[in-house]
Amino acid sequence: MAKVIICADDYAQSAAIDAAILTLIERGILTATSCMTLSPRWPESARQLTPQLRTKADLGLHLDFTQFSRTMRAAHPVLVLRSLTGLLSTQKVMANIKQQLDAFEDALHTPPDYIDGHLHVHQLPIIREALLTILQHRYSHLAPAERPWLRISSPPVGSGLKARIIHWLGAQTLKQLAAAAGFRVSPILLGVYNFQGDAAAYQAHWLHWARQLKQLVISEKDLPPVLMCHPARPTQAIDPHDPIAIARMIEWQVMQSADFSAWLSMADIQAVKGLVKG
Repeated sequence: MAKVIICADDYAQSAAIDAAILTLIERGILTATSCMTLSPRWPESARQLTPQLRTKADLGLHLDFTQFSRTMRAAHPVLVLRSLTGLLSTQKVMANIKQQLDAFEDALHTPPDYIDGHLHVHQLPIIREALLTILQHRYSHLAPAERPWLRISSPPVGSGLKARIIHWLGAQTLKQLAAAAGFRVSPILLGVYNFQGDAAAYQAHWLHWARQLKQLVISEKDLPPVLMCHPARPTQAIDPHDPIAIARMIEWQVMQSADFSAWLSMADIQAVKGLVKG
């Protein structure tokens, strides 16, 4: 069977997102979720992440510089521009990363199982170097297999222009830096799409990602690929500040169905965790 880490982003962003993610973890569909620890909801959301649930899914830090960040926040295009031109303050970047790691560890009493980024910001210049410096300082005492792994946002060739842009913004460099620093990575990211279309369109995306997954050649030393998603339970009031609110509900509609679970099995796709502690 083709192994894949099925990861839901944006845990703690809203109650509807949390409810969808927790249900899909319990059903064995999701095997990872990325937490926004600066969200006002985080203390309440963290209480729902029980030790029993953690046996079913990796819990990661969804590094945020654009939504709930306190020490520094910028619109994503501005953040990218400042990063690429070297205008980000390393001191402020490091303070922001430490604040989010502290919030995770204070709530769950362990390091995150992995790190990724909201809008893939963890791969940007200055941010990626600061992140690895902090991770080495905090977790160098752990065995390599027990350190947080990093999600590399590198979609397969043929995934479209959006996917290529995500890769170009730092995937290869972060992968190289992480390996040099002794941190494992998930080398491939599936799940990139334009957040348009209905349930049938989203199902078609899954068929495409399944074909891509079967074509990948993954070293036994590497973690499995990650397939990211963004489900949320339907709500009467749609958040006007969430540009993918409708897409989230469509993803939930597809992924919570019994047909979807059966399809994963028939497609010989096994959802697995990335971090297996001894």
